[in-house]
Parts: sequence; structure tokens; C-alpha cells
Amino acid sequence: MASVAASTVASVAENATADCVILLHGLARSSSSMNVMERRLRRAGFTVVNVNYPSTDAPIASLAKAYLPPAIAGCRDAPHIHFVTHSMGGILLRRWAAEHAIPKAGRAVLLGAPNGGSEIVDTFGAWDLFAVINGPAGLELATGPNGTPAKLPDALPMDALLIAGSISLNPVYSALIEGDNDGKVSVTSAFAMKAKEKIILPVSHTWMMMNGEVIDATLSFLKTGASNVKPR
Repeated sequence: MASVAASTVASVAENATADCVILLHGLARSSSSMNVMERRLRRAGFTVVNVNYPSTDAPIASLAKAYLPPAIAGCRDAPHIHFVTHSMGGILLRRWAAEHAIPKAGRAVLLGAPNGGSEIVDTFGAWDLFAVINGPAGLELATGPNGTPAKLPDALPMDALLIAGSISLNPVYSALIEGDNDGKVSVTSAFAMKAKEKIILPVSHTWMMMNGEVIDATLSFLKTGASNVKPR
């Protein structure tokens, strides 16, 4: 279970002088959903560990415990270790960081993370089909004090950029969410933690990690500590 693709780790070792970026995909997705981000990061000079973890098979704490250590080990020779996460991947990072120091901590970019929980889980979490599709980790993402996001520290031990989307491709889900949202996570939820910078971009939840403007902002923040996105 606790494994990272050997080819990915090997590619990190080949360029140990570069900063390393760990990618954590979202719920019910795979590392392939972060491939566009990975290619852009590599072209920009970063080494990358694109983690593939079975997001629907175990609770959040178990997934973090199994998959964060080998990913961090894959970056052990890098000067700094950064993180780019999508959706629930951000909650995995926050869960791990709540109990463990991150060596050579650099910066973190959280894309569409349900930092305040998800109204979708509030509505559908009791449905058997929802549990089958999303697993125990998905059920932890409810809003309110019983959800895992509410139990986490309100900041990461590194500078963070939060990117929230404002375009929905799912009107049914959006009807359940108050305020601007990306079709699955509200802007309010995505911004429900302290961070150095918070920006809203016209992107949807499902595809934001492949969007050029999102990737440009991510690269800028990892390199300089600022997204260089002007308020709209």
C-alpha cells in the first residue's frame, strides 16, 4: 500500500539539487489527474513525486500515514520540499502536518481543498452509494465540528497559497452550496484556513489542476512566494 512509483522516485534522485514538489491528487482520482501539472513543474526545473494513492480505500489519517512518508523520502536530497494538492489531497497534507514535522519545508499550493468541509457530503453522506463511491475518507469531509477539516490546525507550517474556483459544471451540486463555488467546493470552504495568499480563478473543481492560469500561479508561488495574480 505505501508505495510511490519507482520511476517517479528515481527521477527525483537524478536531479537532487533542484527543489522537489510532492503532488497529491483528490478524492476518487489518480496521479494521472496531476500529469499536466507534473510536466509543467518538471519543465520549470523542479523534481516531482506524483503520488498515486487509493483515496477511497481508507480513512484520511491512514492514507496520510501510508503515502506521505515515502513521498517525502523521495525528496530527501532536495534543498526544499514543496506540495501541490488538489481537493482532498490538501486535507491529507494538513492531516499529516498536524502531527509530523515536514523536513526542508518549502511552500504549499492547495487547489480547491474543502478546508471547511463539503456541503455535498452533508447532503449525500448518508447514502449507501455515496459511501461505496467515495469510501471512508470521503465521508470525513462533512462540514461542522465532526468533519475532519474542522479538527485540523488552521494553518500549515509553511507558506501556503489557496486557489478557489468560481466556475461550476454541476448545477445540481452548486444548488446545495451557498455562495460562489467550483461545483463541489465553495470559495468559503476553500479559504477556511490561514494562508499567505488566497485567490479565486474562473475554473471548475474537476479540471482546475490542468488549467494554464492555475499552473502559472502555482509555479510563481513555488518560486517566489507570490502568485502574481491580480485581484478581479
